[in-house]
Amino acid sequence: MNWRIWLGLVITGLWILLGVLYISNVVGWSKFSVLPAEELGNFLEGAFAPLAFLWLVIGYFLQQKELEQNTEALRAQAIEIRRSAEQAVIQSENLAASEMHARQEAFLQISKSVSAQLGSIAGLLYISSQGASGTNAATPAEISQLFSAQGAGNDLEAFSRRLLETHLQEEDPQVQYDLFYGTQIRARHANNFIFTFERLLRRADSVDTENMIRDSLTASGHGFLYRIIKRHQENAPQAWSDHTKTGTHINF
Repeated sequence: MNWRIWLGLVITGLWILLGVLYISNVVGWSKFSVLPAEELGNFLEGAFAPLAFLWLVIGYFLQQKELEQNTEALRAQAIEIRRSAEQAVIQSENLAASEMHARQEAFLQISKSVSAQLGSIAGLLYISSQGASGTNAATPAEISQLFSAQGAGNDLEAFSRRLLETHLQEEDPQVQYDLFYGTQIRARHANNFIFTFERLLRRADSVDTENMIRDSLTASGHGFLYRIIKRHQENAPQAWSDHTKTGTHINF
């Protein structure tokens, strides 16, 4: 038991012993037994009032101690709840990071296929402008070699870089414009390239809030070609600058 209870019991026992001695030596048991009820009640009230006050004080301290223990238990429980909440937040962040990582991995797989698609569109645009139907600057053997490298996955941006080189070598703005929008067929390929690349950018934004993937895409060969074609698209007539009108399919 608590030491306060032991102290209370000892004091209570001593107090009762003193009361018995007082009755025996001062009052006498014969006189005490014949006391009127009123006087007996007053005597007992005065005798046991200190004991009642003593146990009231002891009970107060015991209750205070119990409240402190309950408060400490509640504090420990609150700490545990906070730790659980922090752990739940960490788990949620880990799940979100894992989900984002999985989405980024899926995007990288998709981007490879889209990059190959962009390479094919750039190849058709290169053939239309530099092949037999265009300036005839590129030989069939050269075009075949570029398509072989692209088909093998060795260089998916070969045609994009060739178009960039051709655009940079030309100083006449009209010739640069005709490279992408000189004919309706080229306009279709150019719009298809823009449409496909912008879809890839939107998908990149959905899986990367820091725009690191977007920056890497726009800094690639396809990205530089996209920005050039986009600039020339602004000068094209409306009938040739809208992919919904020129179409996004490849017309062989």
